[in-house]
Amino acid sequence: MASLPYADVDFTLRGLACRAEGFGRFSIGGLNGPVYSVTNLADDGPGSLREGCRRQEPLWIVFEVSGCINLHSYLSVSSYKTIDGRGQRVKLTGKGLRLKECEHIIVCNLEFEGGRGHDVDGIQIKPNSKHIWIDRCSLRDYDDGLIDITRQSTDITVSRCYFANHDKTMLIGADPTHVGDRCIRVTIHHCFFDGTRQRQPRLRFGKVHLYNNYTRNWAIYAVCASVEAQIHSQCNIYEAGEKKKTFEYYTEKAADKEEARSGLIRSEGDIFLNGAQACLLTGVGEEFVYHPSEYYQTWTMEAASDSLKGVIQICAGWQSIPRPQDAMLVPS
Repeated sequence: MASLPYADVDFTLRGLACRAEGFGRFSIGGLNGPVYSVTNLADDGPGSLREGCRRQEPLWIVFEVSGCINLHSYLSVSSYKTIDGRGQRVKLTGKGLRLKECEHIIVCNLEFEGGRGHDVDGIQIKPNSKHIWIDRCSLRDYDDGLIDITRQSTDITVSRCYFANHDKTMLIGADPTHVGDRCIRVTIHHCFFDGTRQRQPRLRFGKVHLYNNYTRNWAIYAVCASVEAQIHSQCNIYEAGEKKKTFEYYTEKAADKEEARSGLIRSEGDIFLNGAQACLLTGVGEEFVYHPSEYYQTWTMEAASDSLKGVIQICAGWQSIPRPQDAMLVPS
């Protein structure tokens, strides 16, 4: 039977901290701060989510209310914050989260839907942000990206998330002029890309580890490697709809190079269903793609299978689960 990693993190409130797998594994969020309770659905003011996110001290942010928070502007998150939606059903709409020049952020069990405006992403991570974990979130229908990671932001994990009703799903690496994005490292695992058109993800320059994701019914391609990208695709399920090309390669010229280059994808243990075509480059060695074990020694992975596909469909995205008790507040 297929299973999901870190099933034990919901036993205590702060059990999430440092439990991410992959490149975002060091994120502690608001582990060392007090609990901040969101008590209303206002865009700003006392007891609002925005008020907690702007505070400079570490905080573990929880919700005492369910409902929709209509953001009139990007919600900027300062360092050492956990935004923990367990125990409630909270949807952010209008705009999204902005993780700018911050570190140690955990975002868990929220919904993002209906972001409107130029350059409006569900979660925008730029510039120079690091040690970030996005877990069990549902994202759909934004005017730009659902999660964009650019401008030298790195050491990020996106896990158990659900993506739907969207075009340009996840951009990693801004454009060929931002050569500093060579530092980017992202892990994406146990996510469900459900009919999103493209960019699951699209990567420039950096390194991405994809494992145990389920991607189906894309409209252009599933995964794209652009200039100098290195993608290690491992034990994923790619199920085509009308469009069969799974992997795409775009050639671009880095601002500090003379020749244009595409990226590289290594596929290991992936399964391709309903005529999905692997489309691996020939004559350009997969041996030049990094291996995740160069950066971390363990990750919870199993063979791609129908059983795994079923579990991902059920367990990716927002979950109706209780908020765990905070062991730090329980008397001995």
